[in-house]
Amino acid sequence: MENANEEQVIQFPRLNEPAPAFSAVTTHGLKTNQDYLGKWLVLFSHPADFTPVCTTEFIAFAKRADEFKAINTELLGLSIDSHYSHLAWTRNIKEKFDIDIPFPIIADLDMKVAKSYGMIHPGAADTSAVRATFIIDDKGILRAMVYYPMSNGRSIDEFVRLVKALQTSDANGVATPENWQPGDKVIVPPPATTEDAEARLKEGYECTDWYFCKKEL
Repeated sequence: MENANEEQVIQFPRLNEPAPAFSAVTTHGLKTNQDYLGKWLVLFSHPADFTPVCTTEFIAFAKRADEFKAINTELLGLSIDSHYSHLAWTRNIKEKFDIDIPFPIIADLDMKVAKSYGMIHPGAADTSAVRATFIIDDKGILRAMVYYPMSNGRSIDEFVRLVKALQTSDANGVATPENWQPGDKVIVPPPATTEDAEARLKEGYECTDWYFCKKEL
């Protein structure tokens, strides 16, 4: 009974820690996490090949692949299907939708990668990865993760936006407000001391109050 309970324990990676290492066969050959150092990575799982919702997501990721590349970001898909199933599915997408899938897809039949990233949720399915998305920075640190139910597709626009927001925060030491888009004002980190709070309103920012100030980049 103890072993059965142990099998239900799901390990989840944690934000701002190194993303779990992997070495996996993909539709573009063997890939490891080390291959992506120096670039940002969007690693995303889908429940199964040849399913309608997943097909719409893969088409959407493919259409935005150049935009991701322009911000130094690679795409990497995954499902618990075979290498040959992935190849057949990408060929089918090309034949039926006239869309090339330019990024690799991990074949994860043994579920090693899926389990290390917490993609298996027994409440949803024991042998399929849920719609999970992980954003890993150019140093291999996990910066964001988002989970969706099997029944509903993701918004790829949001992942483009989120990568740009994270990169902006890193480069400028700022935060970004709800639905921030490049060119919008950013949030200045709140002061940490009474003295800084007193001075904040005189520092030339657009302030609503001492803790809430924005600026142009």
